[in-house]
Amino acid sequence: MDMNLVVTILAGIICFVLGIAVMILLSKLGLNRNKQNAKLIIDEANLKSENIVRQATIDAKTQVYELKLAAEKEIKESRAVLTEYENKLNRRDDNLNLRDTSLLSKEKSLEEKESKLTEKYQSLDKMAADLNDKIDQQIVVLERVSSLSVNEAKAELMDVVEKKMENEVEAYIRDREDEAKSKADEVAKNIIVNSIQRYSQEESVGRTVSVVALPSEDMKGRIIGREGRNIRAIEQATGVDLIIDDTPEVITISCFDPIRREVARIALETLIKDGRIQPGRIEDVVEKARKDLDKTIQKFGEDAIFKLGISKIDREIVHLVGRLRYRYSYGQNGLEHSMEVAYLTGMMAAELGLNQKLAKRAGLLHDIGKALDFEMEGSHVELGVRIAKKHNENPVVINAIASHHGDVEATSMISILVAAADTLSAARPGARHESFENYIQRLEQLEGIANSFDGVEQTYAIQAGREIRVMVIPDKVDDLKAKRIAREIREKIENELTYPGQIKVTVIRELRAQELAK
Repeated sequence: MDMNLVVTILAGIICFVLGIAVMILLSKLGLNRNKQNAKLIIDEANLKSENIVRQATIDAKTQVYELKLAAEKEIKESRAVLTEYENKLNRRDDNLNLRDTSLLSKEKSLEEKESKLTEKYQSLDKMAADLNDKIDQQIVVLERVSSLSVNEAKAELMDVVEKKMENEVEAYIRDREDEAKSKADEVAKNIIVNSIQRYSQEESVGRTVSVVALPSEDMKGRIIGREGRNIRAIEQATGVDLIIDDTPEVITISCFDPIRREVARIALETLIKDGRIQPGRIEDVVEKARKDLDKTIQKFGEDAIFKLGISKIDREIVHLVGRLRYRYSYGQNGLEHSMEVAYLTGMMAAELGLNQKLAKRAGLLHDIGKALDFEMEGSHVELGVRIAKKHNENPVVINAIASHHGDVEATSMISILVAAADTLSAARPGARHESFENYIQRLEQLEGIANSFDGVEQTYAIQAGREIRVMVIPDKVDDLKAKRIAREIREKIENELTYPGQIKVTVIRELRAQELAK
């Protein structure tokens, strides 16, 4: 057992020694292989480093060469720029030298001219002195010959010049007036004719008397009532007078206020249709008629404003516009006249390039005061201006209302157009009628104005007062004075008379020379 153990131990030791030897041998073999690998890596690294160094050297040389080329190019460009600057400076220097030479020559020439001018001035002074001496000598001679002093001669000369200038000024004014009238008439006629052609209005047919038809003669007794109670109740409720005469089946309503007259007409027709005519019923019907008429008036105003295309207008003014439907002037309906003036004013404003909507507004409201002139004191112009100011109307509209009859001066073209359209609407055939007494009075006033001028022999108002012909005494009035008399008569007519349309003033000067042969 011991031998076996020893042998086993020895075998183990031998195996261990052999293992160690094998390990040592194997490690040496691996070390040699690692050394070879390391050598290969080192060789590759050396080769790569040599390549990198070689490439870096090549890149550095290339970059240096490129930088050298860029530097040489920049130097060449700088040299070219410097050369160009140098050439410019040389040329500028040459130009300055030439300019200096030219200035020197001009300066020399100016000095020569100055010396010549000095000599001429001296010569002119000498000549002026000689002329003054000669003039003084001539004045002495003229005073001795004419027996007039210098002041007397100047006064006589000024009189002659003044007379001559007066004739020339009159002739110049006449020529300019004729030229201005010819141009103004042509332009105005074109505008007015175009406007009138585009707007056509029927003749005025409305009248101020309201008539109510009755179904029978018995109805008159029912309207009068027992002891006149019904007719008194109607007149008291409406403020009108009922005229019941022998005219068959007709009752006439008389009242200065057209609104009251219309209320009475509506109420009376309602009572006749209803048949129940008694004092208590009359008051209710009149009140209902008054309310219905207010609505109708408002509708008339709204329709008129809608037709004209006017916007943003106060409701109270709309109501006043509607009231014009029942207002008449010389038989012409107030609302129709105002709308006609609005249309004409708008058309003429469009032709002249003015504000057409504002012109229509001014034309429609120019007679707005007539809606209240039966109820308030003052002329329709004053009332219209008051209404327009109360409702903050445009200043152009206010001025058009105030100036359309010439009470104040027109401050805008639209105001002038409103006045012209108002005259056109009132003066057209069939628009208005006036009483025979007023017509005769107007003709007499026209002739009286013309006869008040010195040198007038006879005066004739013709064409229904639209033209006045003035015969002057030829020995007292020359052609220029005749022109002045015509202008003064026109101004006096415009300032003193109120008339529809226009009045033509014609001054006639006729000189007849007669001789008798024996």
